[in-house]
This record gives sequence, structure tokens and C-alpha cells, in this order.
Amino acid sequence: MKLHTLSFFLVGLLLLAGCRASGPGKPARTVAEFFSKYEHRSGFKATDWNAGLVTRLMLGRLGKLAGNNDVAQALTSIRNARVLTFSPTTNRAQNLVAEGLIQEVDGLLANERYTPLTVDNTDQTSQLRYSVREQGGRVSEFVAVGNVRGVPDSFMLVSVGGNFTREQVAQLAKVLPNVVLEAGNQ
Repeated sequence: MKLHTLSFFLVGLLLLAGCRASGPGKPARTVAEFFSKYEHRSGFKATDWNAGLVTRLMLGRLGKLAGNNDVAQALTSIRNARVLTFSPTTNRAQNLVAEGLIQEVDGLLANERYTPLTVDNTDQTSQLRYSVREQGGRVSEFVAVGNVRGVPDSFMLVSVGGNFTREQVAQLAKVLPNVVLEAGNQ
């Protein structure tokens, strides 16, 4: 009898975990799948940046950091960057937040073995959470998840691919929210 109860409890926990990480519809398994799943839905806007554009925008912000060498080196290591923003424009779009949009991203980052990275964002009005994908002590991709500054119930996912150190990612994270905001206004 106790084994039956324990089995029932474990199955229940697994179902709850699956619901938490699933989000609306079939959950995306990778960051690329997440972009593909949502980029054409109502309220979402996807932007692909080539390394040249990202570098130019970040170099403008770099001047404010007094020529920080880690940021300058990280800029030359950027291969690509994608941004997906979500601002609810309809009731159906607002339901995505309730259905678990953030939980879906958290689930795929955990499944793909991204490691959370603590970044000092005390001077930013937009709180972004950073996760990195590492191999051999180098960061091959970092992902930022948060909201669009000043837009309630919004969502932002930024994926930057390259070859970075953790310190370089931490330095880039200081300028990333402003760069994304500036790029969205152009």
C-alpha cells in the first residue's frame, strides 16, 4: 500500500514539473525552437542582428564605460544575436503570460544545461536574468530573459552567440539592456 502511494506521489510530481516547464502548446526544446515558435505570433517581434550592427551599437555604449577592455574584446567575439520581444496587444496574447511563457524558457534553459550567471544590474531599470552555455571554460552563448522596459506583462529573450569569458559576459550585460532598447527604437 505504501509503495502505491509513493508511486502516485512521484507521478504527480512529474506531471506538475512537466506542466510548469511546458508553457503554451508544445514546449520548445532549444532557444532556436523558442524563437521559431513565437516570432510570428501576435504581440511578438523578432530581430536578428549581424555582428557588425551589434558591434556598432555596443561601441557607442562602450565610450560610456571608459574603454573597458573586456567589453572591447567581447565585442569582437560576437557572431550573432537575436532578440525576441513580447508586448501583449490582444487578450489572447496576454494569456501567454498566464499560460507559462517565462516557465517555458526556464524549462528549456534548464534542459539545455545553461548555467545562471549573476550580474550586477543595480543601475538598470530592466531586470534581466542571464544564463550561459559553456564549453572548455569559454561561453559560447549567453541568454538574457526579462521584460521590456516600461511595458507591464512584457517579455524579452536575447541570445548572443560568440566566444566569451564569464567576465566579458558580465561586462556586456551592463550595456545590453540599453543596446536592445536603442536598437528597438531605430
